[in-house]
Amino acid sequence: MAESIRIILCDDHTVVRAGLRRVLEEQEDLEVVAEAGTAAEAVARAGELHPDVVVMDLGLPDASGIHATGSVLRASPSSAVLVLTVHDDIGYLRRAFAAGATGYLVKDAADTDLVTAVRALAAGGAHVHPRLGAALMRPDPSPAALAGPGGELSDREIEVLRLIALGLTNTEIAERLVVSVRTVESHRSHIQTKLGVRSRAKLVSLARDAGLLEEPTNGP
Repeated sequence: MAESIRIILCDDHTVVRAGLRRVLEEQEDLEVVAEAGTAAEAVARAGELHPDVVVMDLGLPDASGIHATGSVLRASPSSAVLVLTVHDDIGYLRRAFAAGATGYLVKDAADTDLVTAVRALAAGGAHVHPRLGAALMRPDPSPAALAGPGGELSDREIEVLRLIALGLTNTEIAERLVVSVRTVESHRSHIQTKLGVRSRAKLVSLARDAGLLEEPTNGP
């Protein structure tokens, strides 16, 4: 009989870990060997147990899950990390993969998606939430640097600014970038705070001055 796939769950909510354990241990080939509520605990358990897969939340109390991913893989290089998060933003996905994760699921995924992802990672493969898979295939934009009194905009904030300036609504931007409307609203608020402006006309002017209003030739 084949050995079970050994899993560590890292999430700061006990009830979430209990639900994940139930879903995974319904499968005969999956075994949860430990749980962690912080990044530090996840790193320690991974170093002790060297699991096949670590299921990692991004919102941890002591460090980001992205930082924890790198630390887990240094403690247990043979392990694979599956990020399981509420963030349906391609920017988070890219950062997670850059840190060494090979799987990324949003928490509204079906139970079967979680099981499939764990098995894929344990076999040496990768798995991306279906809603984000197509977006991951698109190249990263290379926007110009842009900053204001509140600081420099991130790459994703610059991309959102460009789409605002092109006249897209929050809903249309969310569809274009494959994120939630709430995520777009959050980016928009950060952009306005960093640039110190509130009017759309001023945002358009700043975007034009930064050369952001040309649609990329390989647009989404």
